[in-house]
Formats: sequence, C-alpha cells, structure tokens
Amino acid sequence: MNRDDAYLILNYLPDMGSLRINSLINFFGTPENVLSADKEQLKRVQGIGERLASTILNWQQSCDVEQEKEIARRAGVKIITRDNDCYPPLLKQIHDPPVCLYVRGDLEALRKTSSSIAMVGSRQVTNYGSKMAEILGSAAAMAGWPVISGLARGIDTLVHEAVTKMDGCAIAVLGSGLGKIYPQENVQLARKISEKSAVISEFPMQFAPMKRTFPMRNRIIAGMAKGTIVLEAGHRSGSLITADQALEQNRQVFAVPGRADSPQSKGCNQLIKDGATL
Repeated sequence: MNRDDAYLILNYLPDMGSLRINSLINFFGTPENVLSADKEQLKRVQGIGERLASTILNWQQSCDVEQEKEIARRAGVKIITRDNDCYPPLLKQIHDPPVCLYVRGDLEALRKTSSSIAMVGSRQVTNYGSKMAEILGSAAAMAGWPVISGLARGIDTLVHEAVTKMDGCAIAVLGSGLGKIYPQENVQLARKISEKSAVISEFPMQFAPMKRTFPMRNRIIAGMAKGTIVLEAGHRSGSLITADQALEQNRQVFAVPGRADSPQSKGCNQLIKDGATL
C-alpha cells in the first residue's frame, strides 16, 4: 500500500476526524504503519478505544479505496495529501489540518493561498451586506488576492460571484463531498469557480452535508488564509465560528461595521467591540 492510499483510507473511515488521524500518524510515524498496527497498539493512542481500533483493523469493510479514486477521477477531482507540494501552506500550520483534500480545479490555486484572504458572512443578507460583498470581493480580486469562502447561500455566494466576475482567484471550501455539492443552487457557481480556481473538500466524494461538517469546513477556510473578514453577521451567525477559529489559529480577523439597529450587523459590531480590526 502506498502512502497516499493510506491517507485516503484513514480519511474515509467513519468517526475518525483529523485530530484522531493526526494523533495516530504522530504515534506510529506514517499512515501505513497505522493501518498495519494491531488492536492493542492502536488502543494506546489517546482517543482510540475498542470500537475505533476495530474500525481501523477492518478498514476494508468501510472503504473501497479503488472505487473512491475512480469516482474522483470520473468527476475530474484530484486527491492530494498534506505531503503534496500543492497542499495549502498555511493550512499545514493549524493544530488539526485535514490529511486529504479533494480538489476540483487548478491545484496551483492552492499554492497561492499563502497570500489569501477569507470572506464570510450570514446566509440572510441585507442590501448593505450585498453591496459590501461585491465591493470587497472585487477589490481583493483586483489586488491579486485569492479569496476563500464557503459556497454557502448569502454572503459566501455573493463574494464568490464578485471574485469570479473580476477573473480573480476564488476558492470554495465545502462542508460536503464534491459529489454532493451543497446548496444545490450553487452547482453552476462551483463549476465556474473550478474552471479557473478550485473547489475543495476534506470529505469523501459522496459525503452528504451534516450540521457538524460546517464548523469543520470553517476551520479550513480560516486556516488557509492570512486573515478572515466577516462582512455581515447576526449574533448567532456561523461565520462567527470562522472568526473564532481564525483567532485560535493566530490569524487576523476583520469585521465590516453595520447599522446599530440592524440584527444582521450585531455579530460584526460585537467582533469590533471585542477587538477585531475595523
């Protein structure tokens, strides 16, 4: 078994997660060694109990590695590991980097993310938020900054559209597999992004979106970029999770101020109050 296949298998197994996978690799040295370890050795790793040790030992029951690679190939998707030269350089620095990335589009776009900015915001958008997404997305594209966002409804979609309209580098990070693009109305936008930039995910091709996968996606958005701009956000917006993760990763956080009486600006205004750059 080669190393890339071993990474893919570990990434595919259910209930593992990047923290456990990275702990296993740190303990055993290589992903191949993880898959060749016995149950008692596996259980010596923190977070790996009887159930997960059995899952790893019997990985063939959960993962058909050749089938997954064929599904990706047919979809025009490349699978890279953190050992690949195209793996986003800043993403390697976070405490739980994904071991695999599925990429549809230009791998070179990932190299450029060392000088990128993330732009995120609420799904519910005001006219003001729409205007700021267009202005800031276009300005970043004109300045040559790759712009990373999450392909979600609302601000993310508007940012991606503004960047692609300017022929800039727009990178979309999904909370689902590339064979299950969500939301469905953004399939065409994802295709357009992949023509010149990249759409990426850490999840297997047919992995459906779940509530827990979006915070996982957000750590990648924040981890790939030098800084994160929150354009518009209510006080419970998921984009605030991205801002928190950017701070945890020692990256800069910026927020666009909004009207004092607008519910959709409460999150941004609170970020500024807490020390985000205006």
